[in-house]
Amino acid sequence: MRICVNLWPLFPEAFTKKSYLVLPLVIFAWATVDLRAENLKTVEDFRPAAAKANAVLTLPDWEHTPETVDAMTKNAIDTANKALDQIGAQDLSKVTFKSTVVALDDLTWAAGNAASRAVVIKESNPDAKVREAAENAVKTFQDWAVGIDYREDVYKALKAFADTKPSLSGEDKKLFEETMRDYRRAGLALPPEKRKEVEDLRKQLAKLGTDFDTNIVNAKAPMFFTKAELEGVPESFLDSPGIKNVSQAPQTGLALTTPSYTVLANVTWQYNTVQDNSKNEATRKKLYTARDSLAKDTNRTVLNQMIDLRNKIALRLGYKSWDDFQTEIKMAKNGAGAKKYINDLVSGIQPKFAAEVAEMQKMKAADTHDPNAKISLWDWRYYSNQIKKTKYNVDTEALRSFFPFQKVLEGMFNIYQSIFGLKFEKIDAPYKWIGDLQLYMVTDAATGEPLGMFYLDMFPRDGKFNHFAEFTITGGKLMADGKYQRPVAALLCNFPPPSADKPSLMTHSDVETLFHEFGHCLHEITTRAKYGRFAGTRVPGDFVEAPSQMLQNWVWNKKVLDTFAADYRDPSKKIPGEIIQKMNDAKKATAGVFYRRQFAFASLDLAMHDAHPEGAQWDCVDISNPILEKVFLPIDPSTTFTTYFGHMNGYDAGYYGYAWADAIAADMATVFEKAPQGYLDKQAGMKLRNEIYAQGDGRDVTMSIEKFLGRKQSVEPFLKKIGVKGGDEKKKAPAGPSKEAQ
Repeated sequence: MRICVNLWPLFPEAFTKKSYLVLPLVIFAWATVDLRAENLKTVEDFRPAAAKANAVLTLPDWEHTPETVDAMTKNAIDTANKALDQIGAQDLSKVTFKSTVVALDDLTWAAGNAASRAVVIKESNPDAKVREAAENAVKTFQDWAVGIDYREDVYKALKAFADTKPSLSGEDKKLFEETMRDYRRAGLALPPEKRKEVEDLRKQLAKLGTDFDTNIVNAKAPMFFTKAELEGVPESFLDSPGIKNVSQAPQTGLALTTPSYTVLANVTWQYNTVQDNSKNEATRKKLYTARDSLAKDTNRTVLNQMIDLRNKIALRLGYKSWDDFQTEIKMAKNGAGAKKYINDLVSGIQPKFAAEVAEMQKMKAADTHDPNAKISLWDWRYYSNQIKKTKYNVDTEALRSFFPFQKVLEGMFNIYQSIFGLKFEKIDAPYKWIGDLQLYMVTDAATGEPLGMFYLDMFPRDGKFNHFAEFTITGGKLMADGKYQRPVAALLCNFPPPSADKPSLMTHSDVETLFHEFGHCLHEITTRAKYGRFAGTRVPGDFVEAPSQMLQNWVWNKKVLDTFAADYRDPSKKIPGEIIQKMNDAKKATAGVFYRRQFAFASLDLAMHDAHPEGAQWDCVDISNPILEKVFLPIDPSTTFTTYFGHMNGYDAGYYGYAWADAIAADMATVFEKAPQGYLDKQAGMKLRNEIYAQGDGRDVTMSIEKFLGRKQSVEPFLKKIGVKGGDEKKKAPAGPSKEAQ
């Protein structure tokens, strides 16, 4: 998932924000990089090569006080407003493409970079006061971004240019058409009083979205357990800093005769470790109930208000529903197309899902001596893991030893450098918001051309963004002087931190996440799109995940894993081939449950944003809980899953995009699978870089996908991947995104 403050369409894009971890700084000993001990280059060392390539390298001047954040926000908006004034003050008989459409892209790109920087500061700065100032800055930028759509003078200038019926082509034509489309979607064709109402509704919605995100970050749920209650959970986890309480009980402060254990339900890696391994159903349910009730007291009201505002906006603009409004500019084109795709997948995977649940129920019946035992939502992780262990002999915890963070990072770098024709070089970061922050320069391996930079902030801490995402900092863009501004991005992640005697040891799932998120970074940095609006990851929301989802295939392949996965205690030991095969078999064996859960999320999201009368009783929990239970597994009715479901701000009526993109990703992966060197094939890698990454949204993404494939799209690889194939299952299979996109 990636996060981008995008000021060109109506609303900023955002993706899931989940949990974070509060730990003492001493545990970061393994991760800390002493840059003073390294002879690192600086950005200045790359400027001659950049000048030769007509490229611009710019690192942000990071604001690190509330006052400088406020000043940055004011200056960025003042500068953008002056540019808007210039557009609006033109002689309407002399307007040009450059003086209207391009000028608008220029100013929104510059303001968007400032807003993106505010987002990263909000999500990463260790100072709470600075984060608060950045949060206010984000709200200010969002409010301003809505307002620029309603500048009558600016709209008149662009409308005057549109009335000339310009003859444009390629990216110029696409920019013009989509800019005018955005004005229509903002309600500029409405009477002034209706237009003002839509503007006010959008501003309210933007502020609530930021509140929704903040409430998720602030939600904490420490849970306390005895050793017996955590039976089955690895000792390595129980001995982790912050988990074991050896002196006094957190609830009472009384001295302990035996240790207790604190598990933070809001910390994803802690939650997953316990849910995967705890034999005690009561423990699993207690932890699940706490997590799926996070932000219950704040976000239920906030999300209901957001849904109400979205519905009002859609109705004012002439749409039947918010999902119709959101999908209009995506590959799905309308809510019905998205719903049909997900509903067909739900039906198509039903036989496999039912068979997997039945197998889990047999295991639970044996464990509990209850022949009528049912699998509930708090059981699926545990019994999926038990299937892997007992049927396929895959011990996910033992595999951690093969994935020390630094070796995985270096191994991933080597692979991506090779197949994409790139070079990554650590350079000195002039400003570091945290001690172990790293900064890298990306260059073209063949020409030495600098392509961009990325920051790595990889371990959890209090107040930090609490999941895994790529953030745009500076977007790519061809400047007026003919030079290309190269992008800057950041990865904010929360991998298991190192301990005093061990490096950070990743799960295989963590490795998959790293390969995925860094794919977004490459998509951002290798862009060649002409306009800021289309650069990098600024593609339709139901495609943006596809290139990175495809890269997840890499970590399931022995040839790839052998290049970096080795036991940190004895690097000569690789993961045996039979274990990797069993990992793949186990993945397929539980694919029905995994994907049915994803389809449940997509279904409840679309249902919440479906057509309903204005003012109708429309509660996010009342709508989503029954769907979650019907499509997936029984839940605890007291839980409020959607209040902690960060996708509901930014991926609203868009969660279906993960399944949509997964179908595209599975199809694109076949190019590598058929290549001479498989996932390490350089020719296929360069084709991906040139036809997908470099293009961004500068041309229709369907064209980019099919140029990469060398054929029309097919949903068959995805159906095969999730176990929907042959017979009656095939008849229920979805038509797939390719037909919807054509």
